[in-house]
Amino acid sequence: MSEHRLEELFERIEKVAGKMEDVDVSLEESFELYHEGMKLLKQCNEIIDAVEKKVQILDENGETHEF
Repeated sequence: MSEHRLEELFERIEKVAGKMEDVDVSLEESFELYHEGMKLLKQCNEIIDAVEKKVQILDENGETHEF
């Protein structure tokens, strides 16, 4: 589930970046797009952090360790 959502967020970031490259975008619009992009990146980082915390390995003694 997180992987699919992460891919969707990356696609939205690409669209935002593409809009920012448009020469017809005003300074105000660029500023709003920048903040939207930063919000999306924060969501991506939160998902990645959550996944990293779940990824652990089990050693021969039955103890878990971070991967």
